[in-house]
Amino acid sequence: MGQVLFIVWRESVEALLVVGILYTWLKNGGAAARGGLPYLWGGVVTGILLALALGGALVGFSEFLSGDGQTYFQIAMVLIAAILIVQMVFWMRKHGRTLKSDLETSLESNVAAGSWWGVFVLTALAIAREGSETAVFLYGIGLSQQTAGAGGLIAAAAIGLALALLTFYLLQLGGKIFSWRRFFQVTEIILLFLAAGLLLTGLEKLIDLLVENVDWLTSSALISQLTAPVWNSAWLLDDTSAFGGLVSMLTGYRAQPALMSVIIYAVYWVAISAALRRPRGGQQKPAVKAVRQQ
Repeated sequence: MGQVLFIVWRESVEALLVVGILYTWLKNGGAAARGGLPYLWGGVVTGILLALALGGALVGFSEFLSGDGQTYFQIAMVLIAAILIVQMVFWMRKHGRTLKSDLETSLESNVAAGSWWGVFVLTALAIAREGSETAVFLYGIGLSQQTAGAGGLIAAAAIGLALALLTFYLLQLGGKIFSWRRFFQVTEIILLFLAAGLLLTGLEKLIDLLVENVDWLTSSALISQLTAPVWNSAWLLDDTSAFGGLVSMLTGYRAQPALMSVIIYAVYWVAISAALRRPRGGQQKPAVKAVRQQ
């Protein structure tokens, strides 16, 4: 449940940030700008509906498939969720510093053109992007935690949303300790660990499925070596225990990892480390600041 709660919390805060920037600009931009508020809320509702439609489509398509086809689709969604999480982290690293100014520039253009449909589309696309990412994340996480019931997932999502509202309120207050910059710095690290866990889970399931269905892989000495446990750290932290399971879900930890899992995990972090060393985009712009309600 920890993954679901965190993803909903993080994505909801990001969506609230976008809506907060747009709302504050429109509310404080004079009578002409306030005319765009109905379009803003219409865009929010439309974006949410589009995200829900995607979630429903994922579930419906999965139910339509059967046998190995459904299994491969589910594995693909787990891997896509991992890729999207990484993409989201690096997108925010590149655009986070200019997000506020970019949104305000778009709003100014719409006001100058006298068209509020641009506000509607901008808001709908922003919310749909966050919501659709969340839908894919939750679908992939749900598949990687097949023992979790629907009720538990819904409860975790509800708690995550409530925490997002509280977090957004606290971030609006500003402060050096709990700021937008610190929020994104901490959460991007956690997200990268979540992506590592999903990537590992998806590839492990894919390898297991291939070994089961491909005869020559079943008898291959190399595959046997790659799938054999490298060590056993269950004495230190058992990943079948309550706490160990949580650590496993959040980081990809394995008490008895196969050699293939160790290789995948190492390659992932080498690639991520190399990408993190690259300079962020938009260095010349100020960091995203808290949106204060005036």
